Amino acid sequence: MAFTDYIKISGFKADLQSRNFSIYGQWLGIFLVFISIALGITNLFHANAVIVFGILGIVQGVLLAFVEIPFLMKVFRVPDRFITFVQTLDSNLKRALFYAVYALIQFLSLICKSTSLIALAVLYTIDMVFYALATVLKQDFHKSNVVATVDVTDRPVDAQVRDAL
Repeated sequence: MAFTDYIKISGFKADLQSRNFSIYGQWLGIFLVFISIALGITNLFHANAVIVFGILGIVQGVLLAFVEIPFLMKVFRVPDRFITFVQTLDSNLKRALFYAVYALIQFLSLICKSTSLIALAVLYTIDMVFYALATVLKQDFHKSNVVATVDVTDRPVDAQVRDAL
């Protein structure tokens, strides 16, 4: 098993040309993993309750990584209940609701102070709109052609994953 068995770079072009909003939502979600962690860390240096929302932003980023990049569940040991939870989010409507909750949490940070977390809340809202549009347009839930080739229910032996990396 090689790393290329899990990641197909040629699928990125197919994703952009698909006109499927759930794929666009997944790519924005992958981008949001990094933005959530970065903005969460930068908001840890406030001297008020915004610190709580910064910590929540970091936690949201880590959880989002597992939701949007199923390959990570093969690399890290996670409980079966967590895998089941992530698999329940495999529909456009459930992902839209998931991102709506994430956006609401970050919009609540405005109660404490207006910070860069507003950008995170807006991006979560845009991602929610992508998944909601896919639901309204009755588009099938698709995962990216780049990162979705992994079935997390068929977990290999840990040594195989480490050998691939």
